[in-house]
Amino acid sequence: MHTSRTEPPAQGTAADLEHQKAAITSLGHELRALVEATVRTAASPDTLHRVADGVRHLTGQLTGRRRARAEIPEVDDFPAGPRMYSPVTGAGSPLAPPMHITPTPDGLIGRCVLGIAHEGPPGYGHGGMSAMLLDEIMGRACVAAGMPGLTVSLQMRYHRPVPLETPLSILGRVTGTDGRKIFVTGSVTAQEDPATELVTADGVFVTPDRRRTRVLFPDL
Repeated sequence: MHTSRTEPPAQGTAADLEHQKAAITSLGHELRALVEATVRTAASPDTLHRVADGVRHLTGQLTGRRRARAEIPEVDDFPAGPRMYSPVTGAGSPLAPPMHITPTPDGLIGRCVLGIAHEGPPGYGHGGMSAMLLDEIMGRACVAAGMPGLTVSLQMRYHRPVPLETPLSILGRVTGTDGRKIFVTGSVTAQEDPATELVTADGVFVTPDRRRTRVLFPDL
């Protein structure tokens, strides 16, 4: 029987989901290695064309049902848990560093390493990557504080360039609230020099009301 793109997937067992997550993680790891090799290579045009043909063949093997635009993957625990395809933290995403997040006494800390694929100025991360890392950790800090919120504003301050291929620490913590508004701060530092802030941010997030939540996330 044909399965439509919008039909929800069948629910698997816990073991099935863990097996799926392991496969997604494995593919994501190899795709990130491919992306990094792609942006670093000085291979000949013939080699690049040959690799492109091989990648096209591999893409053709990803057949079957495709997830709809607003559909939450079965392997995700939205909104509080891990998201396998997040461009920031997703183990299955070829775009993500990926950032690993753990709690601190007053917030959250993320750890990651930016590669050449995330380059802005030669040898340093793109400023947009810093913003994306901070937006993620600050939003997750709201969730960890029991106040899931959406970004209203994010004021960035770039103090020093963020080095590539260097272990980074990304901090986020809630500093106050005003009704449904949540005030959050964040920073990016090198793990070897945590006292020197490379990028800092002040953010305002807002907890959407039930009506707005239903509009934005009808599948919840």
